[in-house]
Amino acid sequence: MTANAPAPTSALQNDRFLRALRREPVDRTPVWLMRQAGRYLPEYRATRAAAGSFLAMAKNPELACEVTLQPLRRFPLDAAILFSDILTVPDAMGLGLYFVEGEGPKFEHPIRSHDDIARLAVPDMGRELRYVTDAVSTIRRELDGSVPLIGFSGSPWTLACYMVEGGGSDNYSKVKSLALNDPAAMHRLLEVVTDSVIAYLDAQRQAGAQALQVFDTWGGVLSPAMYREFSLRYLKRIAQELPRGDDHAPEGRAPLILFGKGNGAYLEELAASGAEAVGVDWTVELGNAARRTGGKVAIQGNLDPVTLYAQPDAIRREVGRALDDYAAGNGGSREGHVFNLGHGMSPDMSPDHVAALVAAVHELSAR
Repeated sequence: MTANAPAPTSALQNDRFLRALRREPVDRTPVWLMRQAGRYLPEYRATRAAAGSFLAMAKNPELACEVTLQPLRRFPLDAAILFSDILTVPDAMGLGLYFVEGEGPKFEHPIRSHDDIARLAVPDMGRELRYVTDAVSTIRRELDGSVPLIGFSGSPWTLACYMVEGGGSDNYSKVKSLALNDPAAMHRLLEVVTDSVIAYLDAQRQAGAQALQVFDTWGGVLSPAMYREFSLRYLKRIAQELPRGDDHAPEGRAPLILFGKGNGAYLEELAASGAEAVGVDWTVELGNAARRTGGKVAIQGNLDPVTLYAQPDAIRREVGRALDDYAAGNGGSREGHVFNLGHGMSPDMSPDHVAALVAAVHELSAR
């Protein structure tokens, strides 16, 4: 198999995640966790130490594959998610991604002018981002049909936040002031980023990703009017323009999940976007989400990640509460629900508590 060829088709041994995204019956509610491959696992820390840095690990397809598979060896999760970073796209656009210990991601060349925006172009997926698609193909081969593989990208707004701020931010003053003072420039930036995200997700799908997620991590920092103009507008473009494949092809159609922190006010609009699923954070009641979306999309979420610091009996209780809440809002049915956290895991969480969570989801949701 050539490095960037589509992965060979294997019949899925566990397809409940994809079935749930299609709102089809499953034997139990599927579960995967955002940041399930990460620093809470000692084997991840060992791999990162050997690699020398996060980026060295993420840009090596074999190491990215190893890290992706590590949580699957420990826990009976229902999906794998590509080990990568949302900032690979702006890095490939020439902004120069690097990491500062204790401070997170930074860019050497943040967006500071109209000329900076004008220089941006959609990256060549086969060149600048080949390491990602190679990782996807490698992971699919190694999964050998055990569970589906999720590919992902940051949302256009979230990527633009990092690109303009130059890294993380407390108040997003630079990117918000750009949007307010020069909306035309902001839209030019978001258009090229959206084109890049669509191409990036499609390249992952063609390399073997069987589902795709967009992380709109910072959409919730916007006012409702600004969210609809600068975030939702581009999420809709992705949902409507992203190729998903053919329902009748061996691989089937790759469903799209739109996840956002603070997106509870916009569930009806997200459900009408054309995406197959909407992911919600822990501030949204799952039953309310199911009622408001009316069966148009699957719902993914939404346990508060801090629950994993609690003891296993408390974790089990909260899992049961979330499962029952979803069913109550979905006419008594558990179908169309993918269990997840409302955001990512933290490095000091216990693998034993993750095991308790996954076991509780499967046991309490068994049909």
